[in-house]
Amino acid sequence: MFLLLIRLLGEWTHHKVPTVFEYYSTRMTLAAITSLLLTIFLGKRFIKKLYEWKIGDRVRTEHCPLLGELHRNKNDTPTMGGILILFSMLVSLILWMDLKSIFTLILFFTTVTMGLIGATDDYLKLCRKNTKGLAGRKKIRWQLIISSVIALYLLVPQVSEMMHVGSFWTPPHAIEDSSRLSTQEYMGSLYVPFFKDPVFRLKGLALIAIFFLIVFVITGASNAVNLTDGLDGLASGTVMMAASSFAIIAFLSNHYDFAKYLHIPYIEGSGEIAIYLAAMVGATLGFLWYNGYPAQVFMGDTGSLPLGAILGVSAVLLRKELLLAIVGGVFVVEALSVMIQVGSYKLRNKKRVFLCTPLHHHFEYKGWAETKVVLRFWIIGLLLAFIGIATLKFQ
Repeated sequence: MFLLLIRLLGEWTHHKVPTVFEYYSTRMTLAAITSLLLTIFLGKRFIKKLYEWKIGDRVRTEHCPLLGELHRNKNDTPTMGGILILFSMLVSLILWMDLKSIFTLILFFTTVTMGLIGATDDYLKLCRKNTKGLAGRKKIRWQLIISSVIALYLLVPQVSEMMHVGSFWTPPHAIEDSSRLSTQEYMGSLYVPFFKDPVFRLKGLALIAIFFLIVFVITGASNAVNLTDGLDGLASGTVMMAASSFAIIAFLSNHYDFAKYLHIPYIEGSGEIAIYLAAMVGATLGFLWYNGYPAQVFMGDTGSLPLGAILGVSAVLLRKELLLAIVGGVFVVEALSVMIQVGSYKLRNKKRVFLCTPLHHHFEYKGWAETKVVLRFWIIGLLLAFIGIATLKFQ
């Protein structure tokens, strides 16, 4: 919006408008500051409203009975704080991103649709006390539908033409021997961390494999962040670190000289992804003001599902799906711990591998204080974010 106003002002007045506001670095900074201040400023009033509406969460103890004792002070803490995070991010999107960019539209679509799924789940759990929320299969089904829509748009030319937005579509492309790849060729390329060239490129019907990869990455990231959201500040902090890492990668991919020097794909317009991820960093940092131990509010599925999906979509657009497994290693391990536990319980005559899952609860059962678990997971998340950025150079 602000970018559009600046351009219109220059056309109407015929005066040179400062170009500093068109720089991606400037808009990244302003987006982060906007979402941070909005979240902090609105947080207190928002939490007060949640208390008035009695939107409080209850600790679930059916799988881990000891949690009722460990987290007894968390009962009735307001949730659905994700509304505050997403609102701040969307305000930053409207103010500082190029509303004509296809990246902006894809990220907006992801935020709103995944946010609605999470909000529906939270509403059913909290406002209709007799339900456990949106049924697991139904939740996954809707996530798969949204992920499939994004994958089809990126991979199938006919679909992208049907959803074409005027002249605003600028296909992402890679620079390789001074030649541009088509969108379909680019999306069919699979890049592996520490390797500068794609390990392979798929075409035609073989793109079905990339379709399933995209759907898996977006849906998996969404649910992995959701599983990580179990302790005060844990998901907020780790999401902030992963988003920071990918914001830097998106910013570098948008500059031809940087991309050429680092031997990474040059993706025209990917700076818009960097701006939105910067807004996510600001919003989650502001949310930590209230979500840090002892938490005054939880983000709920309203926040965790879309935040994870945004990370997944960003990784897909930047062709860094496998790098997300490194940068988001905390989320991966948390999700794996649940799958291993469920598999062991079903296949090994109800035997468990962990004391409780997701993994952060396992360490609580071992006697670690909640703040120690969160702090150590943050440290690991920060280390993985550094490694993710380092892969750009060591290739």
